[in-house]
Amino acid sequence: MRKLLMKAGIPLVAGGLVLSGLGGVALAGASSTAPRAVPTYSLAYEGPLSGGNAQLGLNMVYAVQLSINLWNSGKLLRPKHVPKAWPPFKLSLVKKDDQGSPTVSPTVSAQLVANSKVLGVVGPAFSGATAAAEPTFSSAHLATVSPSATNPVLATMGWKNFFRVVADDSVQGPADANYAVQKLHFTKIYNINDASLYGSGLSSAFGTQASHDGATVTNSTVPNTTGCGNGGSGDPAQYPGVAAAVKAANPQLLFYGGYYCDLGLLLGALSHAGYTGKVMSGDGSDDPHLILGTSPASAANGTYLTCPCAQLGTTAADKAFGSGFTKLAHFAPGTYSAESFDSANAIIQVMLSLWSTGGHKETRANIVNALHKVSYKGITKTIKFQADGNIAGSAIYVNQVVGGKIVQLGLE
Repeated sequence: MRKLLMKAGIPLVAGGLVLSGLGGVALAGASSTAPRAVPTYSLAYEGPLSGGNAQLGLNMVYAVQLSINLWNSGKLLRPKHVPKAWPPFKLSLVKKDDQGSPTVSPTVSAQLVANSKVLGVVGPAFSGATAAAEPTFSSAHLATVSPSATNPVLATMGWKNFFRVVADDSVQGPADANYAVQKLHFTKIYNINDASLYGSGLSSAFGTQASHDGATVTNSTVPNTTGCGNGGSGDPAQYPGVAAAVKAANPQLLFYGGYYCDLGLLLGALSHAGYTGKVMSGDGSDDPHLILGTSPASAANGTYLTCPCAQLGTTAADKAFGSGFTKLAHFAPGTYSAESFDSANAIIQVMLSLWSTGGHKETRANIVNALHKVSYKGITKTIKFQADGNIAGSAIYVNQVVGGKIVQLGLE
């Protein structure tokens, strides 16, 4: 016998971190005479945990671990009147390193599908890895909520299990171009990408809109196979030739579609080549390790970095998340840390809502179906999905490296 407690819109406190958005979930507590055995399920994270772009994965995986830790301690999504058996299930984290690679992710996704304890995945992180893994996840009805995969094509493949909590490149690329041409007044642009699904998609969307806005755009692809992609750590010899070509073209702005590791190497080469124009890149480069990977570090100053993610730290919830994350990871939250936290929490809320209905309905297929209806007020935004898995609503922020630090300038 299980008691049913109806709670809607309850403020939920997690060690000083106020979380809201229970969304009318009916909470069922165990009876004092017949307590329910507490099952253990797993959430997974898939993304790059090794190689030159590993920091982006570390930013995410520690946020997922924090979410799970708070849940297991009874502090996440905690109702006002706590049932005796709380939390009603336990969670463990399964970490999978796909190196951000589309050649590795199919193996990783198959391993996660084979693990029957895994009921949801935060990730995959990179667009190419996501495209390669999703057919496997989709066939197993295993929900994936990506904090960061932004290529537009991912939402057009009919994968009902696919969700993402950030705006895609069809929003970000044009917004970047409008900002560069209409606000910064750049009319001569050199537009390159690293040949990844993410980088090429963002670069293409940017170049098309920049041309439409009246700028003269030179497009070029620089394959990342000898750089930081697919788990590599970067090849500095790859970039002097690219930098020389950029310098010879003498653009006002270089736009780079790719990730921070390669961009840092390119910025160093551009500095040595004597390039004096500005540089802009997207969320794949929006990490302090961009500056650490640039030699000289001063060559990163002035670089514009855009992201469908806000810098946090202005509210009590933001600060509590940052404190909890830093204590766990031993470094401050970075790009997509907060989005990963929200992704994990949205999955957990859905699992809780299914548990509350009784009958052991916490299944992969039921979680997918429930995510299509979820409305969870996270620390970055309200997590609510469109039918194709895209997040409802979008906002693109522009940042700039100033004095060796990334500073948010505001919305584009």
